[in-house]
Order: sequence, then C-alpha cells, then structure tokens
Amino acid sequence: MLTKRIIPCLDVTLDKAGGSVVKGVEFLDLKEAGDPVEMAKRYNEEGADELVFLDITASSQGRETMLNVIERTADEVFIPLTVGGGINSIEAIRQTLRAGADKVSINTAAIKNPDFIREGAEIFGSQCIVTAIDCKRNTNLKANPEKTVLELEDGTLAWYEVVIYGGRKGTGIDALKWAKEVEALGAGEILLTSIDRDGTYAGYDLPITKKLSDELDIPIIASGGVGSPEHIYEGFSSGKADAALAASIFHFREYSIPEVKEYLRKRDIPVRL
Repeated sequence: MLTKRIIPCLDVTLDKAGGSVVKGVEFLDLKEAGDPVEMAKRYNEEGADELVFLDITASSQGRETMLNVIERTADEVFIPLTVGGGINSIEAIRQTLRAGADKVSINTAAIKNPDFIREGAEIFGSQCIVTAIDCKRNTNLKANPEKTVLELEDGTLAWYEVVIYGGRKGTGIDALKWAKEVEALGAGEILLTSIDRDGTYAGYDLPITKKLSDELDIPIIASGGVGSPEHIYEGFSSGKADAALAASIFHFREYSIPEVKEYLRKRDIPVRL
C-alpha cells in the first residue's frame, strides 16, 4: 500500500525582503507566520513528505524574487517542492523548475487555457504538473446543467463550482467535470482546495474530496480546513485522499509533523516515519 503524504503549505508573500509566510481565513485577513526558508528547513527536519510554496502575490514584478526564495529553499531541503502562483507560461515553468522546484502548480492559467496543462505535461512530464482546483459550494442547483450534485454533511444538496483569483471569482465550471478534463490533459496530480474551509479549522470538505478520489486515477491532495490530526485522518479515511495539505496547525506549532504521523500510524494509515 502506498504511504499517505503529509504536505505543509507555505503561502509566500513578497511584501518584504526575502519573502514571508502568511496565513488567513478563506484567503483573507492574512497574518505573518515566518520566514519561508527557515520554515521549510524545519519541516524538512521534522519529516514532511513534500512542501508546497504558493506565491500569493503572483505578480510579474515578484517572480524574480520568488525564484530567489525557491533557490535558497532548494539548497536547504531534500524533499519534493511544488511551487505555484502566477505560473502562466512554459517559460515560467522552466524557470521555476530550474530554480529548484520539482513540480509546479497551475490554476487560473489552466482555466483560461486548458491546453497549457497538455503542453506542460508533454514538455516536462506529467509528474511535474500539479493542477490546483479551488472550489466553492453552490446550492443554486439551476446554475449549471452539467453539474454533479452531492449531498453535504447536513443533507443539503450542492454542487462545487471552480473559482479563481483566490476564490473571488466564480467560473460556472463544475469541479468534478474540470478535474476529469485536467486528468485527460495530462496533469499528474490535483491539489483540491475548498475555499469554504480554508483557514477555518473545520476539517476538509469531505464530499468533494471523496468524489474526486473515487472517480479519478491521479492522486488527489486534500487542502483547506485542517484544525487537528483527526481532520487529516478523516481526509484519508473518509475523503480517500492520497495526500494531506495543512498550514496553520504546523506554522503556529499547534501540532508537529511527527505528532500527526504517529496519530495516523496508530489508526492504521500508512505513513513514512
């Protein structure tokens, strides 16, 4: 059985020299959590399986600075590093990988030009291309005739709409339909973030996580809402995810990665210790 991966996520802003890690709720009300390179080193030493860096400034002015952060991080850590945020061209992928990333995460650029996924996978290999899908629950069941309706925890029916620009703009696209298209285009993994749960400590959005995990062959990384090791356990056991992304509980030292892995091991979730 494949081991399940624990992946700290570092949202990096370039507002100050060297960059800083920030965390908010539903992508808003950001507060500083630390230096990205130092935090990456700590997670590497604690036994994280991978790291995700998201450049949330995602501006052309900041790209060169972000590449410097990636280079400095790659010199210090020896686990796979995924970098996302504002990657919208083959050249941007090339520069990011050259700086030391192992994978890139693409989101808005893929929505605008789905062929970008195919081109990236053909040039760099599917294993390098992670497609990030940010989604939001939508209870307007008349909004999209091709939607997949799921039953939520309280019995409410909803479909999951793909959103872009940090969750601020809806696309009208059904998340499951888009995920299947992404897989067909050659993406190697999907990073699935529930905007409704981001930063809330309420646990992963299990209905959509399980649906994608059941219906796709590529790995699903669950993201958004972790407040305890139990939530990560639920992401694996109920959500069927292949990997669990978390931020606040690790950044603010509420739990350590070894603590989480030991909790999972005792509940028969296969993890790398």
